[in-house]
Amino acid sequence: MNKISKYFLRNEFKIFFILLSALLLISFLGQYSSACGKFDGRIQRHLIRIIIGISIAYIVYIIDFKFWSSFAYVFYLAILVILVIVDVLGTIKLGAQRWINLYFFSFQPSELMKLALILGLSRYYSLLSLSESKNFKNHISPIFLVLFPTFLIFKQPDFGTAVLLFGSGFGIIFVSRFPKRIFFIALALFSGLCPLGWFLLHDYQKNRILTFLNPDRDPLGAGYHILQSKIAIGSGYIFGRGFLCGIQGKLDFLPEKNTDFIFTTIVEEFGFIGGILIIVLFLFLVVYFLWTASEVRAKFSKFMCYGLGIMIFVHVFINIAMVIGLVPVVGIPLPFLSYGGSSMITFMISCGLVMSALDNNHAQRKTILVTKY
Repeated sequence: MNKISKYFLRNEFKIFFILLSALLLISFLGQYSSACGKFDGRIQRHLIRIIIGISIAYIVYIIDFKFWSSFAYVFYLAILVILVIVDVLGTIKLGAQRWINLYFFSFQPSELMKLALILGLSRYYSLLSLSESKNFKNHISPIFLVLFPTFLIFKQPDFGTAVLLFGSGFGIIFVSRFPKRIFFIALALFSGLCPLGWFLLHDYQKNRILTFLNPDRDPLGAGYHILQSKIAIGSGYIFGRGFLCGIQGKLDFLPEKNTDFIFTTIVEEFGFIGGILIIVLFLFLVVYFLWTASEVRAKFSKFMCYGLGIMIFVHVFINIAMVIGLVPVVGIPLPFLSYGGSSMITFMISCGLVMSALDNNHAQRKTILVTKY
């Protein structure tokens, strides 16, 4: 065991607490700035969501870890049924049918499907032996576990979440000793068929891709978001304009400044240094999840932590690449920082699951040591 692993094992909970606290502090500052320094109802709701999220993460942490493994399929099927219900009875917002209205609040089942899929795949692969994992036939069921909810979410339409679910799901399949030759052949075929997917896209999605290729083709329409985002990020320079001194956000030139473009809002005020700090914090968080996956003994814990780490990485990569113009604009929030109850709860549950996996691993180590001596 190297020095880094020993340090992590001695301080894993402390490191995680520091990382999460830093991200939540930046989240509050970003949301407070997007509200122009006013402690209004939106900021109050955001704080309440953070508190609720932390509480839920703690509840997830203290629940017996075997519960998540035992009921992984039940959770997956329940969220899948809710996705079907959304397709029929869901609330329509901003032209998309993605929400379930529970009167007191509405939530997005597709957010919980990210967790349900990871738990379902982790449960499946935890039951396979090494030799069974190398057989392609044993990967057919997981592929359908990924494709079915991806199709339902794509229909809503929610292209961003569908891509994320697809990437996270196949990320777990890839690390499960899926035959690499077949994987890369399938990837090549998928890449070759991607142009045909153009005909399945909605008009606004096609417009986003065309605008990504040439933002100046519609500077006051589809290209407005990304052009204003680039202006805001560029105007931050190295150290930013200063807290609460951003211009693009304060004058409402920047759309979605508290949700999908929260990274832009923060970078305009804290500059290149602030942007790098956020990226480094997320990088450490992803590495932490992947390190946990490498340390835990239980196969279910291992696949789950890999899946959660991949999910957060894909979220962060697509969101930041989107706001700086490297990929087309899609509706993917930045973990912990973007405004939204469903996404905050989802990521907090992820944190609780990783902590629970680590705690369960410690319990197993103690059991082994007691048995041995």
